[in-house]
Amino acid sequence: MPAHSARRVLPFAALAAATSLVLSACAGPADQTDGDGELVWSIEGANLSAGHMDPQVSQLDVSGMVQRAVLDSLVFQEDDGSFTPWLAKEWEVSDDSTEYTFTLRDDVTFTDGEAFDAAAVKANFDRIVDPETASAQAASMMGADFYEGTEVIDEHAVKVSFTQPYAPFLQAASTPLLGFYSPAVLEESADQLKAGGPGITVGTGPFELTEYTPDQEIVYTRNDDYAWGPHGEKAPKFETLRVEIQPEASVRTGVVESGEADLASNIPPNLAKDLGDGITVESVEYPGLPYSLYLNEKYGVFADEKVRQAFARGIDIEPAVKEIFFGQFPRAWSVLGSTTPGYDAALEGSWPFDQEAANALLDEAGWTERNADGIRTKNGQPLSARWIAWTPVPDDRAALANAIQSDLKEIGFDVKREVLEPGAYNEQYGPKTFDLTDWGFSGVDADFLRSHLHTEGFQNASQVSDPAVDDLLEQAVASSDQDVRNSLYTQLQEWNAEHTAIVPLYSPSAITAVGERVQGLEYDLYGRPLFYDVSVG
Repeated sequence: MPAHSARRVLPFAALAAATSLVLSACAGPADQTDGDGELVWSIEGANLSAGHMDPQVSQLDVSGMVQRAVLDSLVFQEDDGSFTPWLAKEWEVSDDSTEYTFTLRDDVTFTDGEAFDAAAVKANFDRIVDPETASAQAASMMGADFYEGTEVIDEHAVKVSFTQPYAPFLQAASTPLLGFYSPAVLEESADQLKAGGPGITVGTGPFELTEYTPDQEIVYTRNDDYAWGPHGEKAPKFETLRVEIQPEASVRTGVVESGEADLASNIPPNLAKDLGDGITVESVEYPGLPYSLYLNEKYGVFADEKVRQAFARGIDIEPAVKEIFFGQFPRAWSVLGSTTPGYDAALEGSWPFDQEAANALLDEAGWTERNADGIRTKNGQPLSARWIAWTPVPDDRAALANAIQSDLKEIGFDVKREVLEPGAYNEQYGPKTFDLTDWGFSGVDADFLRSHLHTEGFQNASQVSDPAVDDLLEQAVASSDQDVRNSLYTQLQEWNAEHTAIVPLYSPSAITAVGERVQGLEYDLYGRPLFYDVSVG
């Protein structure tokens, strides 16, 4: 199945919902005159200040979303999933997908004046995989342990080698996570990149980061020398990209309605439906792993497969998702979203809500008694699970969690939920002292399942350790035949549907509200705004 974005103007129903809009005190966007002017972009961005300003290290989507303004990539991935030149003019891939040789542009400079060349590529890629960098997602996308190295062939040619076939590398090389910092920054200030800021977050992109006030705003100023956009774009048509960090969704919708912001990202469906005339609402369904629950099978009650299966069958997912997200986010059936290459549509409808089946499974697992609160017990212990969630939690996901807890209580399963600050969350996530947790993960190549399901996967919250699963994942990452890879990922999706390590709930979309001053806005495959051809006013 080819990769594609499910982009559409949302047909929100006229449902009544009273929403209090809290408007920020920022000044309205400046008018544009002869290429000057300002575009104001409202984002959630709540955790950027917690060391997430560096996409080479951070796993948060928002890090790559905002820093794309600064960080260019070797190649660009088109809507149809194909790759076109960007900082690399051309490339060759060895027959066994172990070597990728790139011929680089010779006219690209970083905004600090440093040249972009083969040495810069090597410095960035080596930095990503260096254990001291403590990169997780970007290092995985670099092939992790089977990254052999980057060789400088000449000033404008570089070869990236792997110890085994690594088919997903071009896709990885198209993302901001493998974008490029100035070699001078890597030499002098690499330890400050997580915090970010002017003179630190330095790339070759269409903008330069010139001001940063943590938890408030990031200001990017046009790179007037830019002339190497992914489709030949030159310097942006507006001078200033002002990113306002506004965690409250009601604030983001409020400022775009009032005209204080030109666009706002991560708008929930319940607020997007009420936006007024002159505002375009666009939705791009994320490819990747749907928003899901990860059941820790090495800790507590989820060690029993029957309990995990009962948990999944005891949740009435479809009506809850439809009601809470106003019919805009489809219920998920697989660990791959429907816009992800390799998605197995045959799983749709394969594990429906079934309280009778859930109760039978729990009886078989020995949870046959009930306490005074109606919670099942075994050997005097209640059937209970602790769900840890990372703050901030949007209201819609909180509502979905409440529905899940209510459904499970009906079959005698008590789920206690703890919303934790990042530090407290990591204290439990690291040693895996929790029963379940939740997130969604965007990615175009299904190799992201390796980090979630492989024994050594850094996002393996379920603590899956199955040699057969490891073998499927290792075969898939090593094959250059997409049909073979899709077949392997089908087997993995079917395995999870039976084993129930991950319970997929819904496939979210990136919903963006765009004011009428903005012209020429486009999106990448993840639904993140691209400003190369944008004009304002």
